[in-house]
Amino acid sequence: MQLPTEALIYVAIFVGVLALVEGIYLVAFGKSISLNSKVNRRLDMLDKGVGREQVLEQLRKEMQQHMKSQSIPLYSLLADKAQKAAIAFSPRQLIMMMALLSIVAFMGLSIGTRTETLLRVALSVAIGVGAVYAWVNNKAKKRMAMLEEQLPDAVELMVRSLRVGNPFVSSVQIVANEVEDPLGTEFGVIADECAYGRDVGEALKDMAERLGMQDLRFLAVAVGIQQQSGGNLAEILAGLAKVIRARFRLFRRVKAITAEAQWSGKFLSGFPLGCLLFILVKDPNYYDSVLDHPWFIPACFVVGIMLTLNLIVMRILTNIKV
Repeated sequence: MQLPTEALIYVAIFVGVLALVEGIYLVAFGKSISLNSKVNRRLDMLDKGVGREQVLEQLRKEMQQHMKSQSIPLYSLLADKAQKAAIAFSPRQLIMMMALLSIVAFMGLSIGTRTETLLRVALSVAIGVGAVYAWVNNKAKKRMAMLEEQLPDAVELMVRSLRVGNPFVSSVQIVANEVEDPLGTEFGVIADECAYGRDVGEALKDMAERLGMQDLRFLAVAVGIQQQSGGNLAEILAGLAKVIRARFRLFRRVKAITAEAQWSGKFLSGFPLGCLLFILVKDPNYYDSVLDHPWFIPACFVVGIMLTLNLIVMRILTNIKV
């Protein structure tokens, strides 16, 4: 059986394609767009001499382009993740990237394996599309986690600014100048929009809906109510900051409590596959005597379905709503 060697080749090609996506992204847009960078991208663009209006136009285009392309077949599965990750690639560029990576994967499979042509084509498309989706999903998770962690500090910074007499729009501008990415650029876009006449409450609400963050919705609602009925916004935001921090601590606590169950589910699903791989590497002909049995393929499907159901059930049990 050639399964163990080919399986390793499939994994190596997928990892290589995933690394190629990140490499192309950094080459195309520079390291400043990476989440590992401590540079506020909006300020970096302004420092390079780009006009404020041009910066706002480019950032708004990047933030909105993916949700406007949900009508593209199959791209709707990726649009929400790409929107939250603020991927600078346009939808057309991402689709072209999938096609390019599929071609690269097909070349790798053609060189490294003897799989039939139709199966190679199917695997190549799956690797190309899957690698881009996994990359975008990872970017979205990291970015949303950083936004949730930065938001309480940003709200407290606005509270201190309001207490010394600054208007709320100036407080937003201070956050845009002092906070690192990704929140710094998000608030920078709001500050620029307000400078060109947009209502700050409306801008905050739009950002909250685009990112799908409940804490940002709380902030938008608090600002909107204060604009309509008045009141001490600094005290309102101070209380909101405490609520956000409490929710953040609760999320972390729930995550820690459910971590054992989550990893148990992953282990129980991954251990049989690991054993299978170990057996095939140690004795490639172990299953040759039963390959032709009529129940072999159905049994494989049943095992795969049961392992998948295990992951789904454990995820449902540990997905605690807060």
